[in-house]
Amino acid sequence: MNQEKLGVFSVSFLLILSLAVGRFVVEKNNLKVTSPDSIKGIYECAIGNFGVPQYGGTLVGTVVYPKSNQKACKSYSDFDISFKSKAGRLPTFVLIDRGDCFFTLKAWIAQQAGAAAILVADNKAEPLITMDTPEEDKSDADYLQNITIPSALITKSLGDSLKSALSKGDMVNMKLDWTESVPHPDERVEYELWTNSNDQCGTKCDTQIEFLKNFKGAAQILEKGGHTQFTPHYITWYCPEAFTLSKQCKSQCINHGRYCAPDPEQDFTKGYDGKDVVVQNLRQACVYRVLNETGKPWVWWDYVTDFAIRCPMKDKKYTKECADEIIKSLDIDLKKVDKCIGDPEADVENPILKAEQESQVGKGSRGDVTILPTLVVNNRQYRGKLEKGAVLKAMCSGFQESTEPAICLTEDLNTNECLENNGGCWQDKASNITACRDTYRGRLCECPTVQGVKFAGDGYTHCKASGALHCGINNGGCWRETRGSYTYSACVDDHSSDCKCPLGFKGDGVKSCEDVNECKEKKVCQCPDCKCKNTWGSYECSCKNGLLYMREHDTCIGSSKVGTTKLSWSFLWVLIIGVGVAGLAGYAVYKYRIRTYMDAEIRGIMAQYMPLESQPTPSGPHMDI
Repeated sequence: MNQEKLGVFSVSFLLILSLAVGRFVVEKNNLKVTSPDSIKGIYECAIGNFGVPQYGGTLVGTVVYPKSNQKACKSYSDFDISFKSKAGRLPTFVLIDRGDCFFTLKAWIAQQAGAAAILVADNKAEPLITMDTPEEDKSDADYLQNITIPSALITKSLGDSLKSALSKGDMVNMKLDWTESVPHPDERVEYELWTNSNDQCGTKCDTQIEFLKNFKGAAQILEKGGHTQFTPHYITWYCPEAFTLSKQCKSQCINHGRYCAPDPEQDFTKGYDGKDVVVQNLRQACVYRVLNETGKPWVWWDYVTDFAIRCPMKDKKYTKECADEIIKSLDIDLKKVDKCIGDPEADVENPILKAEQESQVGKGSRGDVTILPTLVVNNRQYRGKLEKGAVLKAMCSGFQESTEPAICLTEDLNTNECLENNGGCWQDKASNITACRDTYRGRLCECPTVQGVKFAGDGYTHCKASGALHCGINNGGCWRETRGSYTYSACVDDHSSDCKCPLGFKGDGVKSCEDVNECKEKKVCQCPDCKCKNTWGSYECSCKNGLLYMREHDTCIGSSKVGTTKLSWSFLWVLIIGVGVAGLAGYAVYKYRIRTYMDAEIRGIMAQYMPLESQPTPSGPHMDI
């Protein structure tokens, strides 16, 4: 039995060693000391791989270095120390020395005492490292999932500077900043989860399965809405060529030692083998590939959660038969999945697992994947608790500001800064229009677009409707008034945005337009016989003694003029009729003369060819018969 375990240890060591030479990237965030002046500045710190980092946000607090229990390995209540903030005071960041106990235990003890965050000062001069959770067999890790405060590892030199300032009685204030911990280039977040189908690896496996179940709904909403692009990945190792024929490699690997996973129970004599895990991992990867080709990659979440529930190792159902039943129930093409898996016993490369091994190697800003499970958001490895709310915070911080989906703006994840004093932005309370736009990272003051009408301005002090149809939104911000059946407006519904008082009014067009008294200002109705009466927005003009008012000429005309006008029209009609009659008579004479002339011409022509009865017979010799 001991020899078997030694074999497991040897092979596991070789498997892990293949990744140990890789490049591990420590994920960092900024720490800004704001006081005292002697150490004011921006420093780097390493994000702990537990708790809940405030991705996309900041946290301001005051630093405390306790006089007792400085390594935070015992409860602070034993020393009568509390870090709970009092009303009106900043949250407390506890400075803790490294050593003697796990990082996670330090965070848990500080959190119970009321700390808002912990700063772990390194005990030696070295580059920053990632504080990770302890191995399962070394600590009772029940408290791990209850850690909710963020943690950061700082260098020894910064820790010494903070301690020195505090020993002098200086107040040390700082801001932890995670706003740039995740890149946020556009409106879509790309993320990947390096996971495992093994459900017998202790607390980490339990946490991973619980996360898959809880996060499934949010993941599917984001994927269906086109807000995210998700890809699952699986870690495998290869067995060194010298050991490919060994019992250990044969039980832990497929395809002749090319793709391996540790034995689930760390015991070759019972339960499932590492190769069983590799095959199920491959099946999950193939299910995703088939679903992605059909345009429904989000169904992968249904498959893996159903598999975890229906096919656990403890019930001896961690089998192909159980997996195939789920594949069929979800209407996934089983033949394509089996073809993708191929023959695990063949001495050939599997293209899916080969690509997975290549993906484990870090590219760009992302280091090698060595921690399982690992979440990568926009090519940055996530650090913190694998829990729905914490992961959503990291993902929401990966959207370009103002492009976040609605799920990121819920009360659980986001504080709506527009609710307090309208975020300091412009607003029109009467029309319930505001320039404040809540975002996951804070708020933006941008003039809005309402019902197709664009508002223009700086967003802070003013916004004004502009363009066509802008008068339909709060009358374009211009003056408008109704009296009785008359309504006047200073808004002109065109592409301009200026307010101009209408004809008959004067004023700025925005706050007021006053009626112009045309009668008093003697602009109209000024003829001797005219009588002027001012009305709202216009005027009325009439004439004395029954005369008629001609508005276009601003004059009054009497009855004599009317008679003269009528006479002139009568004379004109007589003249027109006379001209018409004369024209007709002239036309008749003309037709008569033309006809007479034509008759004479015709007679002359005919006379040349034949005698007429009215003419005498011509003289000349003739004989009687």
